[in-house]
Amino acid sequence: MLYRLYHPEDFSQLYAIEQACFQPPIRFPRSYMRKLVKSRNTATWIAEEDYQLSGFAIVEWTIEPDQIIAYIQTVEVAPAHRNRGIATELLRRIEGSAVAAGAQTLWLHVAEENAAAIRLYQARGYLPLGREEDYYAPAIPALIFSKSLEP
Repeated sequence: MLYRLYHPEDFSQLYAIEQACFQPPIRFPRSYMRKLVKSRNTATWIAEEDYQLSGFAIVEWTIEPDQIIAYIQTVEVAPAHRNRGIATELLRRIEGSAVAAGAQTLWLHVAEENAAAIRLYQARGYLPLGREEDYYAPAIPALIFSKSLEP
């Protein structure tokens, strides 16, 4: 498996993974995903095998007056490539990008029903911060997790 940063020509395969992993209302609209991957305040890591994308992860950071705050937008692995450690490595890579951007904390939302993702985040040291009702849509809550980052 090759891990590398996103290139614009990856977008169609990247969005195909988004479509395979999430259904509306949780799925990102194509225009929002384009905006994310083009932003100078994001890092998008790609997992690729034989020139085919297997997964990707996006971290975004905002610069506040006294700190840089990093947020995991998504970590996604195509269904046919799951259970091979790809999400763990993508998460490790975006954590490194957040540290390189100067962030000291990384946080995220995850669907309360997404047990596999919750296990992944907890195994990587993310701690629960709370729950947000109707985050994705009415009656679809999210759990909030956070992790302190070491420079």
